[in-house]
Amino acid sequence: MKRIKKGDEVIVLAGRDKGKTGSVLRLLGENRALVNNVNLVKKHTKPNPMAGVTGGILEQESPIHLSNIAIYNTKSSKADKVSVKAGDDGKQYRAYRSSGDRIDG
Repeated sequence: MKRIKKGDEVIVLAGRDKGKTGSVLRLLGENRALVNNVNLVKKHTKPNPMAGVTGGILEQESPIHLSNIAIYNTKSSKADKVSVKAGDDGKQYRAYRSSGDRIDG
């Protein structure tokens, strides 16, 4: 089971955006994620009238390594670790390591 999933609220631990929070938009491969409004880069695009694209300098999210982000516990307002536990029915679920509260449902 993955420790960080799409839609999770995460906090940046290292880099120029250290301390920023955002939600995971997409997971890329095994160890990278796109986080909303984090690790923004400027992309220079040429105008393409056939596709209806106006040229200019656009800001967009760049992937960030999973080791540089941690799940954000909204109750304690801190970064937290994730533990995978088994429920009464035998299914696995994710929980915050500090409090033991469930993350997903």
